[in-house]
Amino acid sequence: MRTREDIEKLENEILAPYAMKSKDSSGRAHPEPQHPIRTCYQRDRDRIVHSEAFRKLEYKTQVFIVFEGDYYRTRLTHTIEVAQIGRTIGRSLRLNEDLIEAIALAHDLGHPPFGHAGEEILDQRMKEVHLKGFNHNLHGYEIVAKHEKRYPDFDGLNLTAEVLVGILKHKTVYDDPAHQKTLRDGPTLEAQVVDIADSLAYLNHDIDDGLTSGCIVEEELRDSELWRRAFDPIKGKAENREILKYQVVKQLIDMQIKDLLQATDGRLRKLKLKSAQEAKNCRQPVIGFTPTMAKERNFLQSLLNEKLYHHYRVVRMTSKAQRILNDLFDAYLKEPQQMPYSAYPRGKDFSKKRKHEIICRYIASMTDRFALEEHKKFFNPYTKV
Repeated sequence: MRTREDIEKLENEILAPYAMKSKDSSGRAHPEPQHPIRTCYQRDRDRIVHSEAFRKLEYKTQVFIVFEGDYYRTRLTHTIEVAQIGRTIGRSLRLNEDLIEAIALAHDLGHPPFGHAGEEILDQRMKEVHLKGFNHNLHGYEIVAKHEKRYPDFDGLNLTAEVLVGILKHKTVYDDPAHQKTLRDGPTLEAQVVDIADSLAYLNHDIDDGLTSGCIVEEELRDSELWRRAFDPIKGKAENREILKYQVVKQLIDMQIKDLLQATDGRLRKLKLKSAQEAKNCRQPVIGFTPTMAKERNFLQSLLNEKLYHHYRVVRMTSKAQRILNDLFDAYLKEPQQMPYSAYPRGKDFSKKRKHEIICRYIASMTDRFALEEHKKFFNPYTKV
């Protein structure tokens, strides 16, 4: 039988000097005994998978809202894809795959219903009472640090500092890092891998969903050099359009990961990082693409922004989602006692700002499906309460 100590010894032997070793973790806010067979990051991964917030990702929007069909990606399937891509990158770079997986599985826990459309509404509603707004990274951090109730001796999941930093400082084109004074360390290379894996999954799988939906067609992507390099060698080999689509998306991911690994390996050789702490202190991003690939990815992303995210069907879904959340926010604000006891404690006199915070957190915890059902109860006279 392999014990935790055996796994930690194996990490020392096979992981790179700049990888985050389990035994070197900065630890947890609340000290706990070590587990006999699981490392600290393996325990973090398991705690995240068993959390309520993780289960809710199944019914939260990626691009297409759940009622649009069963094919399209949800936050849960996106999260699994990010973890899979992240582990592939981490294994090649000799990083800690368990830490990558834990951060990846937690990186979207703070998203509200209806994706970025929901986040925009909650951000606006918080700012109307001069609060800082809504940041899903910070909300995800607060979920795992305070709001998940599983243990008798502390609130939250008591995750390691490295996973918390990975959640809080997650950064992509769609994600702005949040700041927490108690977490001063920079992100590990494992956290940087999750950032890249997230952007890879977004770009390539949104193309897949966009083509399937008909909101974009292949010809609209022809201006992209990256798309042409993936598409042209395959177009004559697959007559079936579905197979062609899968093969092109597969090729896109493969091309980008190969470029990423080559570019990152070059940086690591130049930097000669001797420890994970040196990696945390490094001011420049280490995990990343070549300048050429980065430029090609940005152009393809701009095409998606124009053709998919601004397609009338997506805009219509976004507008409907925002109306639903605005209606719910107004209803709870008018009579907060319509929220359950667990969300809005009775017998207390809350300020206007505090009411906004409570309502925002409650709505952010909803799935798309629950928000839709809740809206029906308020605004459809024929729906049972």
